[in-house]
Amino acid sequence: MDNYVNYAVEKTVELLAIDSPTGYTDAAESFVRKEFEALGCAAERTAKGGILIDLGGENADDALLLEAHADTLGGMVAEIKGDGRLRIVNVGGMNANNAEAENCRIVTKFDGVYEGTLQLVNASIHVNGEYNNTKRGFDTVEVVLDEPVETADDVKKLGISVGDYVCFEPRTRVTKSGYIKSRFLDDKLSVGILLGFAKYLADNRLTPARRTYVHVTVYEEVGHGGAASVPEGVTEAISVDMGCVGDGLQCTERQVSVCAKDSGGPYSYEVVKKLVAAAKKENADYAVDIYPHYGSDVEATLSAGHDLRHGLIGAGVYASHGYERSHKDGVLNTLKVLKGYLFP
Repeated sequence: MDNYVNYAVEKTVELLAIDSPTGYTDAAESFVRKEFEALGCAAERTAKGGILIDLGGENADDALLLEAHADTLGGMVAEIKGDGRLRIVNVGGMNANNAEAENCRIVTKFDGVYEGTLQLVNASIHVNGEYNNTKRGFDTVEVVLDEPVETADDVKKLGISVGDYVCFEPRTRVTKSGYIKSRFLDDKLSVGILLGFAKYLADNRLTPARRTYVHVTVYEEVGHGGAASVPEGVTEAISVDMGCVGDGLQCTERQVSVCAKDSGGPYSYEVVKKLVAAAKKENADYAVDIYPHYGSDVEATLSAGHDLRHGLIGAGVYASHGYERSHKDGVLNTLKVLKGYLFP
């Protein structure tokens, strides 16, 4: 499976290079559709912007839906301040504490893209005596544009206005030791994994016993990504999303995580058991955990009224919603579980 791990990571890196905060996802959508179609998969764009892919399979009355998301955290211009700085609000769960000092791009509606940096207001520690004591929040940070602007009118002349998107630099790195570091591994790493799994099926001419679909959603970070576009005949939906790594949990970045319960309640016990059985069958390094602060696409699917069983797996990701880290081994183990689940 090493070739498919490398392919998954390669496609993840390519997708990470495409800005896609929730609501600004057209380029990421096009990339995902093109990549699945290149593997011979039928793919279509939903009205909402998600990409629905058919991986094939025999039993369409007991179909499986795999869900991942290509939208990310980000920001939006809320105010052009008198000194030419920008006040922004978060899109999704972007956190000012770990976004401070990050490079960003301001995408205007009609006039191109500008660069800047998110900084604490009065960011020079040699000037600001309250630098260490200031609580970081989106009311105490601002975007400093890399343009010669000193007034709000200067900024408006560039074409920047309220409602423009602020996209943060992912700073993607893949180390010699196999670690993958970047903002927005949640959940572009899982999209890469599903591309790797689709390539595995195509290269080996494998047809699952169950009809299998993939839905790459684009509104997960605001809660309703998986609410629609469930194909007829689907009886189970599994989110492939980041596995939590942290205090009180068992999973590491080198494992695949099987979630038993999160903030939305327990996942289907039958699905959890089958995922664990798949991990054991394929000798995947896995952990079962309860995520204390988490929600997934499949919970949005259930909340929208769809009648199905649900589950959640993903490669372990540390420092979620910050500068995240996973490992190629986590990718491998996730691919193994997908293989074991579809070919029991």
